[in-house]
Parts: sequence; structure tokens; C-alpha cells
Amino acid sequence: MNKSELIDAIADSAELSKADAGRALEAFTNSVSKALKKGDTVSLIGFGTFSVKKRAARTGRNPATGETIKIKASKTPSFKAGKAFKDAIK
Repeated sequence: MNKSELIDAIADSAELSKADAGRALEAFTNSVSKALKKGDTVSLIGFGTFSVKKRAARTGRNPATGETIKIKASKTPSFKAGKAFKDAIK
């Protein structure tokens, strides 16, 4: 399912216009992104939790040349599915 198909599904399920569903999806993704950027977590009971995980600096290897490289520390978004969500897709 891509973004436009998701918007169509939201519009049908919530009886909204496609434009309203698109704005709602955009507002949701923007809100989650802003919260994660501030370092907050977003928990949706039954669905899951969005958070930011820190990756430590480490050494890696360039697969093409075999050369050892240094990989900087970084932050990455993470999602942990909730129990109800896991049970729904079994």
C-alpha cells in the first residue's frame, strides 16, 4: 500500500473526502516527526510506539574495497508494535 492508497482507505473508513484524509495523514506524520525531533516518544495504545534510538560510533568495512571506515554516531527513528497490533496481523 502506498501513500495514495492509504489516503483512499482512510477516506473510505472515516467517511472523509480524499483531500481531508490527505491533510489528516500529513498532520499525523508531521506531528510524529516533530515529537521525535524534540526527543519525545509517541505512544498509541494498542498500535505501537514511535521513538528515537541512538547508534554509537563504530568502525565498518567498505564492501567494495575492504577498507576500514569510521561510522559516526547517529539517531534513527524506531517503531515498536503494540500487542493488539501484533495480534491483529497474525
